[in-house]
Amino acid sequence: MPSCELDSTSKPVLVPQKGGESVAVIGAGISGLIAARTLQDHGFDITVFEKSRGPGGRAATRRIASGITFDHGAQYFTARDPQLISYVESWSARGIVAEWYGQFVEIQGGEVRTKSNQPRRFVGVPGMASVGRELASNLRICLEKRILRLTRSGDSWELIDAAGHEHGPFHQVLVTLPAPQSAELLGTHPFAAEAQSIPMTPCWAVMAAWERRIEVDWDGAFVQDSALAWIARNSSKPGRGSEPDCWVLHASPEWSATHLETTPDDVAGVLLQAFAQAVGVPLPPASFLAAHRWRYSLGSDPSERKVLYDRETGLLVCGDWLAGGRIEGAFLSGLRAAELLCEYSGSLSKPTKLP
Repeated sequence: MPSCELDSTSKPVLVPQKGGESVAVIGAGISGLIAARTLQDHGFDITVFEKSRGPGGRAATRRIASGITFDHGAQYFTARDPQLISYVESWSARGIVAEWYGQFVEIQGGEVRTKSNQPRRFVGVPGMASVGRELASNLRICLEKRILRLTRSGDSWELIDAAGHEHGPFHQVLVTLPAPQSAELLGTHPFAAEAQSIPMTPCWAVMAAWERRIEVDWDGAFVQDSALAWIARNSSKPGRGSEPDCWVLHASPEWSATHLETTPDDVAGVLLQAFAQAVGVPLPPASFLAAHRWRYSLGSDPSERKVLYDRETGLLVCGDWLAGGRIEGAFLSGLRAAELLCEYSGSLSKPTKLP
């Protein structure tokens, strides 16, 4: 049976195996987690491999002290598809997500305009990481396990991690990494070229906190003609503490790409100046200031195929970059991957909506 042999630095989440058809899911972002959760609910034997210390991908929360948190990756998500809406309703009822009733504006050349016809925005409670933790519950997840190579032997797959350890065999493999990382892992498979053709842009994120409230009358801003693309008062989201006043600044894709290798301290300083210029108010010294680089932030296949599936070998690829980007795209891509496996795997039925 598939094993998760972990070194002393790994932090596994283990559940009993079900004995169904085995599937390795590489990546514990939203697409990987919803696929794994749905497949496990339908009798598959699932093992998830994640290179970082926790699940959720860019639906991430940074905690720096008691009560001080920043959603430094995905800021919120929308729910237009009925399948995601059913999950959101269930999560909302259980306090896992809540609607963000903020005031959202657009800033251009110092002029602030309220945005009209805005979608409903949802956030995890008490942080965006709550969504990933909920989807990861009761899954077997091998954390801090970076998979470097896939090998096909007969009718099964073996996975080799960065330490040289083998994992498997697995009947199917689902790759849910960002497009460039998927391309690298897929090697000579034709899907590698397809993934390589999808450009993904980086994003520098700055987390800043002040002991006193920054006096602006909005909570989130889309910024034009600036090094910044997005500004948010993290403290205005439901379930967050109001003190200190915590903000997240996202640089534009163009600025982030140009300054990809700039030091985090220098990035934080420049973007803090851009923040002061955008809001038009003097900023006191921040009580906390840090920057984080998301090397693969946004990217999207214009065809929005959702999933690549090689049925003959049991290899699938999914992710937000195959479904329009963002959290809803990641969710729908992962769900579609699960549907395909269920449709083509014997007597297992197509997934239903299972919040």
